[in-house]
Amino acid sequence: MTPPIKVLLVDDQALLRSAFRVLVDSEADMEVVGEAADGAQAVELARSTRADVVLMDIRMPGTDGLAATRMISADPELADVRVVMLTTFEVDEYVVQSLRAGASGFLGKGAEPEELLNAIRIAAGGEALLSPAATKGLIATFLAQGGSSGGDGPSPAECSERLAALTGREREVLVLVAGGHSNDEIAERLVVSPLTVKTHVNRAMAKLGARDRAQLVVIAYESGLVRPRVE
Repeated sequence: MTPPIKVLLVDDQALLRSAFRVLVDSEADMEVVGEAADGAQAVELARSTRADVVLMDIRMPGTDGLAATRMISADPELADVRVVMLTTFEVDEYVVQSLRAGASGFLGKGAEPEELLNAIRIAAGGEALLSPAATKGLIATFLAQGGSSGGDGPSPAECSERLAALTGREREVLVLVAGGHSNDEIAERLVVSPLTVKTHVNRAMAKLGARDRAQLVVIAYESGLVRPRVE
């Protein structure tokens, strides 16, 4: 029997944490293993509970979600922990920074219950970018408006230099990943197996120093490989 997905809830609002706990604990394949009201406590609990997925609020007093995500991502012992950022607004100025810090994706606090549960499962599986279309659209809008990643990541020139290490097929796969396509969809487009696509994605992540697919999307945009489109 597959063990349940261990979920850590991080939000400074106790009422919201309680609502999330009821929802998550109602599912047979997941369980809440801890709650934290700030980022510092979240990092401690991530270490002690070995949570699979952390639902992390961005704005909190003290250590905020962005700083906590950086600390989790920087800890080799927590390499398998996936962070899903919870945002209040559709376009949040911190989302790109969150993805660069190591978050696997983001979800609006107003999301439907099924969306939240599906997000947890996707993040735990580590195979697909969380809410790919929404993530792509938000990053595109943010960058088109002249936003930056806060200076804490590689510059566009550095990103472009890293891209030079990719093979032609790896670049092709990266473009499709940035377009929000799943491994199965990419495999169908390129007429290869999903396993082959996964291999290309993993190699691209290793060469670009990306923690997961979410960071691949950011690198694809910031390097200029994929251009933001403004409707």
